[in-house]
Amino acid sequence: MSGALGPLAFGAASIGNLYRAVPDDQAQAVVARAWDAGVRYFDTAPHYGFGLSEKRLGAALAELDPEQSAIISTKVGRRLDPRPDADLSAVRQAFVTPEPYESVFDYSYDAVMRSHEDSLKRLRRERVDILYAHDIGSFAHGDDHPRLFAEFLEGGYRAMRELRASGAVSAIGLGVNEVAVCEEMLAAGDIDLLMLAGRYTLLEQDPLDRLLPLCAERGAQLVIAGPYNSGILAKGVRGGSVPNFNYEPAPAAIVARVGRIEDICAAHGVPLAAAALQFPLAHPQVAAVVPGMGTVAQVDDALTLIRHPIPAAFWSDLRAAGLIRPDAPVPLA
Repeated sequence: MSGALGPLAFGAASIGNLYRAVPDDQAQAVVARAWDAGVRYFDTAPHYGFGLSEKRLGAALAELDPEQSAIISTKVGRRLDPRPDADLSAVRQAFVTPEPYESVFDYSYDAVMRSHEDSLKRLRRERVDILYAHDIGSFAHGDDHPRLFAEFLEGGYRAMRELRASGAVSAIGLGVNEVAVCEEMLAAGDIDLLMLAGRYTLLEQDPLDRLLPLCAERGAQLVIAGPYNSGILAKGVRGGSVPNFNYEPAPAAIVARVGRIEDICAAHGVPLAAAALQFPLAHPQVAAVVPGMGTVAQVDDALTLIRHPIPAAFWSDLRAAGLIRPDAPVPLA
């Protein structure tokens, strides 16, 4: 790869029209704002808008980055099947997209090779730096995971290794929402990166038990997506509504815990979202965080939050209250 990933990375799901349509000019402006602010790692996937995110990111970076110096990651494991009868105005698999396709899981060798080639065309790039296998694991596949994981190891993972060995990509890994499959993959093969959504945050530090030590042992880095745990660590719980946690309305115990964190934030003048964004980066195996950035304002907010000064006493108070684990590294003041 041509440089460091973080600390702040750009997740391009929103410009694939995640949950709602985004105009082309807004998508262009969001990427441009991130680029002008110095963000150089951009993550996308064929699944995001069924190719729309890759197309928009590719178009924006063709103007902003003609030398192709940005670090780009995309994903494999979901093929795009034509859907000429699709209702392009409806939410389909969480996206409102003009692309007449649907996303279908396929971890075979041929599908991964074809996905990589198609992504290069949509991105207008000669190469991408990182390939992640998208949503492998029990979180997405339930009881079908063992069969699909075996298919992946025999097929798609073999294709990813070949692409890395040939120099077509610099790094390979998983892009997932669960810890268990990360540990399973590290035991089964050689990967470089894990994009892990929502599992190492102010609210969840279970990866400290096994995953993060295993990553250190294997030389694998983590990119932390979903640092706000689906929104609750950005919005907080003092506004009267119940924000989402893990893509669903937060349970009472989580609401109470976030409320206690917010009280300590208020005592130290620290925005909750700033603490949530900065916390994962203190671990030496974490290379970047990827917050949601679907508007220019969200880019500006993320840039402000990641630089917001946080006193050491804030982290000490969280530890003393049992709100973060005593063995969790914290940012230096």
